[in-house]
Amino acid sequence: MFSLFSKKKKPGSKGYDPALKRPALRCSICTGEQVAGFRRLDDGGFEEVMLIRNEADLQAFREQYGITGDIEKIY
Repeated sequence: MFSLFSKKKKPGSKGYDPALKRPALRCSICTGEQVAGFRRLDDGGFEEVMLIRNEADLQAFREQYGITGDIEKIY
């Protein structure tokens, strides 16, 4: 049956394939805005996941995707 409302996703850790993507922060030099996401290794494209406003947001991104190492910054 067709539903007008979308189903909520279950909370928990999401995954990504490290063989295909690398975690990265895209940073604006002018405004200081930071967006967390993944950089594709094959073509260098960036997939946005969430806006980073403070250290708590960055920690939440790390926990959500199980990232323990350094995150590359793209300017």
